[in-house]
Amino acid sequence: MARRKKPPAGSRFSAGEFQDPATWLPGFLAYLDAECGMSPNTVAAYRRDLKKFFQWNRDSNRRTVHQIDIPTLTSFLEHLQHHNLASTSIARNLAAIRMFFRYLMLEAVVADSTVDLISSPKLWQRLPKVLSPDVVNELLNAPTGAIDRYARRDKAILAVLYATGCRVSEVTGLKLSDVNLDERFARCTGKGNKQRLVSLTPVAIDAVVSYLNLERLDMVRSAVVDPGWLFVTRSGRRINRETVWKLIQRYASRIGCGTEIGPHTLRHSFATHLLAGGADIRALQEMLGHANIRTTQVYTHVDHTRLKSVHQKCHPRG
Repeated sequence: MARRKKPPAGSRFSAGEFQDPATWLPGFLAYLDAECGMSPNTVAAYRRDLKKFFQWNRDSNRRTVHQIDIPTLTSFLEHLQHHNLASTSIARNLAAIRMFFRYLMLEAVVADSTVDLISSPKLWQRLPKVLSPDVVNELLNAPTGAIDRYARRDKAILAVLYATGCRVSEVTGLKLSDVNLDERFARCTGKGNKQRLVSLTPVAIDAVVSYLNLERLDMVRSAVVDPGWLFVTRSGRRINRETVWKLIQRYASRIGCGTEIGPHTLRHSFATHLLAGGADIRALQEMLGHANIRTTQVYTHVDHTRLKSVHQKCHPRG
């Protein structure tokens, strides 16, 4: 898409002088979706954060994009801190505003972005919660036909999450055509609509086959047309990530894991167990679909067992 040339720095623009910054929100969201290829969840998060900023901006009588300077942004960040927002949430709000102003520069609404002069709050790196292999096995075996209506579907979802390390949105987005059980792989679509192939374990394959043969046919029978999604609800529609999160909470509670277990816990466990088994971190990066190796490196801090064994083996006094 062709863009208008940016005006020279320091000039004033009638296009933005008397308009609320929210005027450009619809175009910005379309830009994130169409040109940046961001996921619907990310676009929705940016929309929420920016609406929060716009409302604060109106309440503070700062209405134009040219009045939003460093003191204004600093005041907004202090406002978020006053409401006890976590540093991660504050950093995300700032990232949304920064991206929004870069879009305004592309659209020649502003000449430069003062947001880029503000650094994000320092974040303590939170280590992900990881389940042991034995606890993962308990969780995968928690669904039972004696209690759960769709035990085979739930078991298949859990098995695929752990076998592939996929994000929950990637698993709920799988279609029947994405899965090749004979070749033991699935094609998932990650952030930025990037596709990658992930391997399936024998346990996951058996669980999926059982679900397809004994449950899914009945679940899509009431639908006018089979939508082709791999994991569906009782009405044959695509299962959403909120439902998956709730079912994992239920099974985690059943085996005594507490309430902090979710789909991402299985992703973290997948990554940590692979590293413990000797997987190369670059290979793990590809499996997880991380764009940056630094995102994957968090798991090197989690895998204490492997680091301890390396230390004992290699240290002269180990």
